[in-house]
Amino acid sequence: MSEVKLNHLTTERRNEKTMNLDTLSTHELLEIMNEEDHKVPEAVREAIPEIVPFIVVGAATKLRSGGRLIYMGAGTSGRLGVIDSAECMPTFGTTYEVVGLLAGGPDAFLTAVEGAEDDAELGKQDLVDQKLTEKDVVCGIAASGRTPYVIGGLDYARSIGATAVSVACNKNSEVGKHADVAIEVDAGPEVLTGSTRLKSGTCQKLILNMLSTASMVGYGKVYGNLMVDVKATNLKLVERSKRIIMMATDCDYETAAKMYEVSGNYPKVAIVMILTGCTKEEAEERLNNNEGFVRQAIK
Repeated sequence: MSEVKLNHLTTERRNEKTMNLDTLSTHELLEIMNEEDHKVPEAVREAIPEIVPFIVVGAATKLRSGGRLIYMGAGTSGRLGVIDSAECMPTFGTTYEVVGLLAGGPDAFLTAVEGAEDDAELGKQDLVDQKLTEKDVVCGIAASGRTPYVIGGLDYARSIGATAVSVACNKNSEVGKHADVAIEVDAGPEVLTGSTRLKSGTCQKLILNMLSTASMVGYGKVYGNLMVDVKATNLKLVERSKRIIMMATDCDYETAAKMYEVSGNYPKVAIVMILTGCTKEEAEERLNNNEGFVRQAIK
């Protein structure tokens, strides 16, 4: 087996501030972890110019054309993608639009699957199984920036005309060379050398928050700062849906509850009905004619 060179990666370097980590008191250890974590938001802020092209391509062009946002990664990186994709369903009412792929399959979420991240062909095959098309955006997540599973997926995505995006926690990453849009952050060496579930994982989570939220804003899933396409999968979300209707229209609770039921438990439709005085059918037509954007539908 050939040598895997890691010495050039920031995520693999030793952190000079934590060379004696095993001798610190618990309080000292937690303080230095917190101090290092403060570097993460700034590192992500510096990457915003790289994130903007993703939003323009991912939301404006692909999602509204029937495409999907497909995250793929291995280990912590892949798990974060799966989490973000799963959360999009209740938050934004998505069905097929956001997908999370983890090297090794669903079982790898709980237990690592040996060798899965080193298999570039597996990355391609997972996208083939998803029936990837040129309408889709593939976002390959790799803290190290060198994961073969991700590279294999990005290469396949580009070969069929899909948009390939990479997220890495090292500058000048290998995955970035295989992407149309490369998002790269550098938050410095980890507190625990090479443990990219720490600062790197936090960087990735913040970036994925931006990618999915901004994409969904551009996809008509938000009115003001309200998640008007929320899918009420539990009692808390049922009540949140009614509160969203109240906040969007300044109506009372009784009106919100009634219109929520009349709308078929669809806050977006209820909001348009209240603000325009139209029927459910008319509200649905207004929304369909305006690509789901409430602000345009109520004009």
